[in-house]
Amino acid sequence: MKKARIALILLTLLTVATTLRAQDKVKSEAKYPVATLKLQVTITETEGEKKIVNLPYAFYLRVGESGPVTPYTKVRMGSRVPVYVGKDGGMQYIDVGTNIDARGFAGEEGRFDINLSLERSWVEGDVAVPMERPTGQPTDARAGQFREPVIRQFRTELALTMKDGQTIQSTVATDPLSGKVLTINVTMNVVK
Repeated sequence: MKKARIALILLTLLTVATTLRAQDKVKSEAKYPVATLKLQVTITETEGEKKIVNLPYAFYLRVGESGPVTPYTKVRMGSRVPVYVGKDGGMQYIDVGTNIDARGFAGEEGRFDINLSLERSWVEGDVAVPMERPTGQPTDARAGQFREPVIRQFRTELALTMKDGQTIQSTVATDPLSGKVLTINVTMNVVK
């Protein structure tokens, strides 16, 4: 009778342990997204009090639990600009525009951790680059020059914790050559 009781207790403990282990396994494997967010990233460029550029980018972001499988959302917008690389190299095209990579994770108390990588480049002005004139060509002041674009660049990586409906002014940066100020605002809404 005593052996039967001990066997029954051990069997019960084994059954409970197996059930708990199976539940833990299901929880650890369930890394599915828990929400969809709408992000709006706005890049504003000002010179003094004058607003020169206002570039809004809106996109959706699937948010999951922390882990390496959470997908990135990527936005690419721009042009290819020709750049003279010399007599033998000819022309090379450089990508100019905005690149945004975003990834989010569900946090605590309705907050979300958002990682943003933002890169913006733009053409501003140009510089005269001397070129070799073919022999026998008449002398023309413009014939020996090529107008080369000046390509400016801004990069930032952000880690933001946000709640539904919140807007954060995440970055303010000043171009050291032109004095223009870039401001990055991020607005996050949970899609219901």
